[in-house]
Amino acid sequence: MKLSVLLVAFLASLSINNETLKTEVMSVYDFKIKALTGGEIDMNSLKGKKILFVNTASKCGYTPQYAELQELHEKYGSKVTVIGLPCNQFGGQEPGSESEIASFCEANYGVSFQMTEKIDVKGSDQHPLYAWLTQKELNGKEDSKVKWNFQKYLVSEDGEWLAMFPSGTGPMDEEITNWLK
Repeated sequence: MKLSVLLVAFLASLSINNETLKTEVMSVYDFKIKALTGGEIDMNSLKGKKILFVNTASKCGYTPQYAELQELHEKYGSKVTVIGLPCNQFGGQEPGSESEIASFCEANYGVSFQMTEKIDVKGSDQHPLYAWLTQKELNGKEDSKVKWNFQKYLVSEDGEWLAMFPSGTGPMDEEITNWLK
């Protein structure tokens, strides 16, 4: 592995501000993120499956998408890993603590897919993973902006950026499931 990639991975693991990350990242596998209920999710451990990243919120009009995310996880779990990333940057719609978020997701939607710590998906404190997802100079494919809760990003089995889906695209919509067949 190139020294620059190792350095980016190290900085990403420290949640360094994306202004520091000017070196090109080769894939999503250079990142780790804290899990909602403790421990860490090492993206490197997800090689061989697609990954669907979704910034989530418990008090949003799109919150019922948790049910479809769970359905996607159950139906296509051998092909895709669903990762929910709670975020409170859109209308303050994820105000709860991490334990409150975990309880809400389990009690209301039976969520068993992976969830991360609450993060920022835009702005000066943007998590490095979201810098990679939204910046062509890092992901090598496309620039995008996270516009609202439940925006989705799909990454290939090889860790390459594939597609972005807006909040209104449901997790079980053909736009997403066609990638998994």
